[in-house]
Amino acid sequence: MENSKILIRNAAQIVTCHGDKARRGAEMSDLGVIEDGAVAMSDGVITHVGPTEEVLRNIHAEDYLEIRAENQAVLPGFVDSHTHFIFGGYREEEFSWRLRGDSYMSIMERGGGIVNTMKATRESDFDTLWDRGEERLDELFSMGVTTVEGKSGYGLDLQTELVQLRVMSDLNESHPMDVVSTFLGAHAVPPEFAGRTDDYVDYMIEEVLPRFKLKVHADEIVPFGGAELAASLKCVSADHLLHISDTGIKRLARAGVVATLLPLTAFSLNEPYAPARKMIDAGCAVALASDLNPGSCFSASIPMMIALACIYMKMTPEEAVTALTINGAAAVGRASEIGSISVGKRADVILLKYPSYKFLPYHVGMNLVDTVIKDGELYMM
Repeated sequence: MENSKILIRNAAQIVTCHGDKARRGAEMSDLGVIEDGAVAMSDGVITHVGPTEEVLRNIHAEDYLEIRAENQAVLPGFVDSHTHFIFGGYREEEFSWRLRGDSYMSIMERGGGIVNTMKATRESDFDTLWDRGEERLDELFSMGVTTVEGKSGYGLDLQTELVQLRVMSDLNESHPMDVVSTFLGAHAVPPEFAGRTDDYVDYMIEEVLPRFKLKVHADEIVPFGGAELAASLKCVSADHLLHISDTGIKRLARAGVVATLLPLTAFSLNEPYAPARKMIDAGCAVALASDLNPGSCFSASIPMMIALACIYMKMTPEEAVTALTINGAAAVGRASEIGSISVGKRADVILLKYPSYKFLPYHVGMNLVDTVIKDGELYMM
């Protein structure tokens, strides 16, 4: 439903997550909650935020479509800052192998894993990838995600990588959600470069890689200094980090690199979770993301992710909300535009079915999103 002016008033909570950069360490607990609050939006931009009486004194309420939210919490739209949502085929057989005890690495060694998806993606046409991608975006949108990062990486050659990126670019234009595209060309070594890893790296550097801001998959399977490398290169984010070292934690904190943690993947792989509590206590800026992909995590359940983060990773509800909003925005380089309910930012806002953000981990695994407002346009879930 489209309206150029929308007013949310008398909300039980406005969870502002105020700011325009990633929040680190203890800062992640400060959500800037306004009780009996209001948010006014005009032409897709937030114009007023504050206690309802104050906002009403500064606008002409009769000009707005009003949403009364007495028993609802209002939050910034969620930012899912790490997914691989454009891919061909599925790997349900490999998942059953893992359930019987086969390791992720052993499956890759016999032709499964990323190379399996590469084959299916290369065989998929643009329209097929687009249709499946749209379905996945719809599911994320229904759970309050208003911006998603999508990675290529299932083509492993120039042509298919570009097809994936074009699909994401087209979906960014046609779908209400914003899609932030990330090139992940060196996701694995394709069969045509088997035994010639150095040649594949040269191919990536010389023929494929554009200029880009760096994001790193780090320390997922074993500790190998990925976090330290991300800190030294001043990456936008370092992701996964299940096996991050204490030195890596300190360097990420010092460098201000966002640590993007993916609890659904650890759950799906039955692996130890990333040490979120240690990271936050050391002063890191932590984001949470789904890692939706066809292999290690075929899920984008935001409700389940929040529950895992709070129950098993010992994050507080406040930290989890920060990780999914302003810190997720920072992890895709957009904290100045989205991620908080702040005057001048884009009107990406969600309303919950309950009066407090604390219901997010409490009502375990359930989707609590009642309404999504994206760029000032109203969508009832």
